Parts: sequence; C-alpha cells; structure tokens
Amino acid sequence: MPDRAPQPVDRQLPTDEARDLISLVRDIAQHEIAPKAAEEEAAGHFPREVFTLLSRTGLLGLPYASEHGGADQPYEVYLQVLEELAAARLTVGLGVSVHTLSSYALATYGTKEQRVEHLPAMLGGGLLGAYCLSEPSSGSDAASLRTRAVREGDDWVITGTKAWITHGGVADFYTVMARTGEEGPRGITAFLVPADAEGVSAAAPEKKMGMKGSPTAQVHFDGVRVPDSRRIGDEGQGFAIALSALDSGRLGIAACAIGVAQAALDEAVGYATGRQQFGRPIADFQGLRFMLADMATQIEAGRALYLAAARLRDAGRPFAKQAAMAKLHCTDTAMKVTVDAVQVLGGYGYTADFPAERYMREAKVLQIVEGTNQIQRMVIARHLAGPETR
Repeated sequence: MPDRAPQPVDRQLPTDEARDLISLVRDIAQHEIAPKAAEEEAAGHFPREVFTLLSRTGLLGLPYASEHGGADQPYEVYLQVLEELAAARLTVGLGVSVHTLSSYALATYGTKEQRVEHLPAMLGGGLLGAYCLSEPSSGSDAASLRTRAVREGDDWVITGTKAWITHGGVADFYTVMARTGEEGPRGITAFLVPADAEGVSAAAPEKKMGMKGSPTAQVHFDGVRVPDSRRIGDEGQGFAIALSALDSGRLGIAACAIGVAQAALDEAVGYATGRQQFGRPIADFQGLRFMLADMATQIEAGRALYLAAARLRDAGRPFAKQAAMAKLHCTDTAMKVTVDAVQVLGGYGYTADFPAERYMREAKVLQIVEGTNQIQRMVIARHLAGPETR
C-alpha cells in the first residue's frame, strides 16, 4: 500500500571511505537481507549465509585493526552500519553487534600471539561468535556466576551452563566468563572456547516473541578442556573485561534500536501517505501528523546520543555513562515508536501482512539485552551520585 518510498537517512560521515561503506551496506541490505526478512523470521530461519557474506565483505570486523582482519573503522561509522543492517532485519544487525562483542575481549586484552593466531578467522574468516556471561541464576547480577574453570596443568577444565546466549548452538566460538577464584567479581576469568570442543553443547533455542530467526539458547560446558593459551587477560580480570565489552556493546544495541525505530517510522509514513479515509490521505489529519513528528524527533535524538557516545569512545575518552544513556534512550524510543507505528496502521498494523507488528515484538528485547534498562538507570545514577550506600 505505501506509495512513498522511504528516504535514506542523511548521515554525517567522516570520510569518503565511510560513505562508500554505507553505500555497500545499503546495497546488501536492500538486495540480500530485507526481501527475505519477514518470511525467514516467521519460519525461524537463521541467515548464516548472510553472515558469511558480511564476513567476506569485511563487515564483521569493522572497528578492529586491519592487521588482524578488521577494517580500522571508528565506532562512529561502525554503529551507523549496524543501524542500517538492523533496519533491514534486526536478527542481522544484532547478530553483527554480538559478534563484535564476542571478539572484543581477545582484540582488546589478548596477547599479540593470541591476536595473530585467532583474530583473522574471527574477523574475516567466516567464523561467528557468541558472548557467554549470563547464567540461569545470574543475569543482572552477573558477578555471581557459577560456571567454573579449574586449572589442570597447562589446561583449564570448564563446567557450567550459560543462558540467553545469542547464537547459542550456531556460533563457531564462545567468549566465556568462568569462575577461577574467589566469590564475586575478582574471581572471574575470560576464555576463548571453540564451539567444537568436546563437552560443548547447546539446548534447544528459546521460544521467543520476536527475533525468531536469531537463536537464543543455553550453552552447556561439561568438563570442557581448553589450553591456558586460550585464557584472555590475567586470572581474575574476566569481570572487568566483561564490563568493558558491555560498554561498547550497549552502543551496538542503541544503534540497532534506532534502526528498528527508523524502519517502523518509514513504514508508518508510507502507510499514512497512501491510505485514504474521508476522501484524503490519513497523513493529512493532525493527530497522525503529530504522531509521526514525535516519532521522527525521538529517533533523531537517539541517533545523536549514540553518535556522541561513539565519538567519545573514538577519542579515547570515558564513555560508559553516555553508553548507558544511549542504550536506555534508544531502546525506549524503539519501543515507543514501534507501538505508535502499529497504531498508525490501525488494524493492518496488528497483522503479519505488514512488518509493523514484527518491529514492535522485536523492539521489546532491546530493552532487556546487555543490561536491562533498569540496570542502565543504575549505571547512570552511579556516575551522577556515586555508589549506593549499604
């Protein structure tokens, strides 16, 4: 029904190379991702072939060093790529964000030898990663995790279960946080575990309300033996690594949220300008015009917020507070905008014949993953007022 094609986002990009990159991403999104999104999401199909294409074209390692297979792109550019991918299909945009998060520990805290050995395959060799922090009994309270790694000679033996793992069962490697020492955050260490290691298995994917094409599953580690050369960072440094990774990962979630919101706005505008009631397009009615204006304004505000945080990161300045703000605002915006998009479409918005209902279902998870929005408020408040008193 829409008779007005959505206009590409007018992006302020720092280089001609970045502009060419966005053009490439839009071409892939338009021809390889969006046409299959609705059908494959309904069928619960994971688009591994798309991730293979993204790896082959260098889009799975954008913010990492070119010497290890990355593309040396600033976060300011990488996040806008994520937004474009998520607007076409959240399963893909979020999947790239999770892969980037999963590669962060090794890329940032690994030794030179580890980076040379593993990063080229992780960033451009067709591999796909997963990030294993949460457990069935430790979500927001991640420092209480129970998965344990015990030293045996030159190896570590890992036993435990991780929960809510994006790419669980389809990933090629897992970045795993496991307890190697005392209780609390100082007893946790990070490991790079190959998915084909003996003792690694995944449960059946969770049955979710949205993002059905992206498998989320428990991952079991049953006496999994990995050499000490796959330990990332120092013993006991794992929780600090995990939190550092999440600061950057939250910006990825923020960008994905704005992508979903932008797709919902485009759908709403197209419908409102094409749908006739009382002899004229429903976009002529002030009530709907104001809704569209509010939706667009919140999207632009969210985009500006995540880009401001990204520029702080690119400049080497602290950005944890701004990352939490961006994740909070952008995901709340995505939820509000997608609900309003369904309202603009009326009864049609509630049917699977239009993508608005899928956007609404998908937006909800973005308020939960990589730290719920209640956790983001706690993070922001700690930066403002200091730690809570006991």
